[in-house]
Amino acid sequence: MSLTLLDWRRRVAALYADVRAETNSVAAHRHWRATRDGLLRDHPDSPVPAGERATYAGAVVADYDPALRFELDVDTHVAAAKLEVETGTDGLVRFELVGRLHVPGVGDLDAWWLASYGGGLFVPVKDGSAGVTTYGGGRYLLDTAKGADLGGGDGRLVVDFNFAYNPSCAYDPTWACPLAPPGNTVGVPLLAGELTG
Repeated sequence: MSLTLLDWRRRVAALYADVRAETNSVAAHRHWRATRDGLLRDHPDSPVPAGERATYAGAVVADYDPALRFELDVDTHVAAAKLEVETGTDGLVRFELVGRLHVPGVGDLDAWWLASYGGGLFVPVKDGSAGVTTYGGGRYLLDTAKGADLGGGDGRLVVDFNFAYNPSCAYDPTWACPLAPPGNTVGVPLLAGELTG
């Protein structure tokens, strides 16, 4: 067990708690950007390769667009489905489909449950700009097992594309990450959140 990884997880969970508590979305986004940049640059468990951290200038993140924030019902009337992802460090990671998010003007996104100890909700997205201005494998919107939780209540989730972020493998190919499956791929470009540059 790595106590530095425990610290990373605690800091990420605290960051998202701050985001959920902040009533001004622009201020929450500004705090998220600054805190993430500090973690990516300075933390020993950053996915940024150790030799690049001293000169790391921060993630390229689009300005906040309030039109890309939604609070959505989770449509649980979906056929059972499973997703299995082979990773280098965690072995085979299994997910179960728990619902679908119908995002106005964007399309549908599957909501997956991590089917292992502790569980967690996982919602990645691969948009129409993937491989051009956003990471080609898609980005993460929610990954509650790792603290990335924007909130919601009564069967609803806050889905804010301004907080989409790259998986660890976007920084260093030695990481193996679950990427967006077909049910999390949309045709529209989403120029919000973390970009590729």
